Amino acid sequence: MTDTNAPIPLQNALDTGKEFMDVLLRDDAALVCVNKSAGKQRSMRFKALYENNSRFWLQKGEWEFFFSDEEFARLREKAEALKAASEAKPREAVRAGTNAPQTPHAAASEGGGGQSVEAGFGQEYAAIAAMSEAQRIEHINESSARLDTLSIQKPRKKEVVTGALVDATRDTALINHATLLDAMQLVDEEAKKHTQELVDSTNKLIKSSTRLVSPDIFNDELMHTLVSKSNGTVIQHMTRVFLNGLAFLSYYNELVSTSSIINKLRISFDREYRAFYQTLLPHLTPEQLNLERVFQGGMRAIPENSFFTWATGFLIHDIGKAAAVEYHEGESAYNRDIVIEHVKLGYTQVMNKTNYPREAGLIMGYHHEYYGDPGGYGYFRAYLEQYRKQKPNAHQDYCISYELEPMLDYQALAYFPAKVLEIIDVYDSVTDPNRKYRKAMIPEEALAMMREEFIVQRPKVDLMLFTLFTRFVRERLAK
Repeated sequence: MTDTNAPIPLQNALDTGKEFMDVLLRDDAALVCVNKSAGKQRSMRFKALYENNSRFWLQKGEWEFFFSDEEFARLREKAEALKAASEAKPREAVRAGTNAPQTPHAAASEGGGGQSVEAGFGQEYAAIAAMSEAQRIEHINESSARLDTLSIQKPRKKEVVTGALVDATRDTALINHATLLDAMQLVDEEAKKHTQELVDSTNKLIKSSTRLVSPDIFNDELMHTLVSKSNGTVIQHMTRVFLNGLAFLSYYNELVSTSSIINKLRISFDREYRAFYQTLLPHLTPEQLNLERVFQGGMRAIPENSFFTWATGFLIHDIGKAAAVEYHEGESAYNRDIVIEHVKLGYTQVMNKTNYPREAGLIMGYHHEYYGDPGGYGYFRAYLEQYRKQKPNAHQDYCISYELEPMLDYQALAYFPAKVLEIIDVYDSVTDPNRKYRKAMIPEEALAMMREEFIVQRPKVDLMLFTLFTRFVRERLAK
C-alpha cells in the first residue's frame, strides 16, 4: 500500500494505465523535479518537459521526477473517469470527445471555442499537424505565390501585405515544427530526404517575404494585432522575431549603404565604444582596437545570399522550443535546463535531420551565447573551451564575423546574425504583451533595461549593433 504522504515516482504513475498519460497531456499537471546531486527540487509542468523530450523521465541524468500525493490523486481520479468513459463509448467517440493526443506534436489542451490547441503553438497547429507532407508543402507554396502576387501590385494596402506576411510566417514555422518532429523518428539520411521539399519550399517563401518586408513594419500596431490572431504565445514570438529580424536587416543594409553611419561610429569609437570592446578583447592595445577589430573586415552591407540564409535562421530559431518555455520571467518560471534544451533540440533537428544551410542551424545554436557571459549558453562555448585547453595562449582577435568560418576557426568571438538575433529575441520577449509573471515593457523601458543589464552591467549583446537597433526602434516609433 502506498504511503499517502510520500511522493509518487512519475514512472509508477504512468504504470497505472495509458489514460494517465492522456490526462497529463491534457491537464496542467505539475511535477516535483529533484536534483539528485544538489538535493534541490523545483516544480515544473509535465507538458513542457514532454514537448522537449517525449521520454525525458527515462534519460539517465541528475533529475528524478515525482508527483505530490495530492496531485497524483487528482490526476488518477481523472484517468479513472476517462477509462470508464472509454469502456462505455465506442473508441472513436471517446477519441473525438477527449482530444487525447496520439503523437508528441499533437499534445493538446482545451483552447477557446472548444478547439484543440497545443499550448504555445496556437489554434492553427492541430490542422497543420494533421496534414500530409504533400499538403504542408502545397500550403507553403500557396503562401509564397500569394506574397509574390502582392509584391508586383501597385499600390499595395499595408494591412493586406502585413496580414499575408504574418499568415505565411506563422504557418511555415508551424509546418517546420510538425515536420521536424516527424523527422526525429527517422535516421539522419532518411530524415534529410523526408524534409528536402520542406527546405526548398521554406527557402522560396523566405525570398518572397523579403520582397515585401520594409523596416517600418517593426513595432507596427497592425502587425501586433494580426499576430495576435493566433493564441499560441510561442508562434507569436517566432512570427514577430522573423519579421522584425528581416525589417532590421533591411534597415541596417540601407543605413550602412546610403548614410555616413560607419564614419560616425569610427569618429565616436574612442569616446563611446572603446571601453566596452576592450573588456572583450583585453589582449589588444588601444592602438590595435578599432572598428575593423569589432567587425572583422570592417562594417559592411549584407549580401543577398547571406540575407536569405540568415532569415532562415531567424524563422526557425525556436523550432525546438517547448510550448511552456518562457524567458526573462523570474525564478518562479525559469528553469535553465529546459531553456537550454530547446536550443540543443532545435540545433540537433536542423543540423542532423535537414539540409538547411549550416549557417541557419548555427544561428539557432549560438543566439544565446552573450559573448561568453555565464548567463548565456550554447554549443560554441563548449567547443571554445576545448580549443583553449589545446591552445591556452591563443586569442580571438575580432568581436564579430560576417562569415561563419572565422568564428569556427576561433578568430572571432561571435557570428553577426546570431548577435542581431540575440537583441531582437530579448527585446521581443520583454515587450511581449503575453508575459505572465511581469508586465510587458514599453519600448523605451525595454531599451533602457537592455542597455543596463546586457551592456553596462555585463557585456552580453553587442554595443554597436544595439546602438543601431535603438535608432531603428525610435525611428519606427516616430512615424
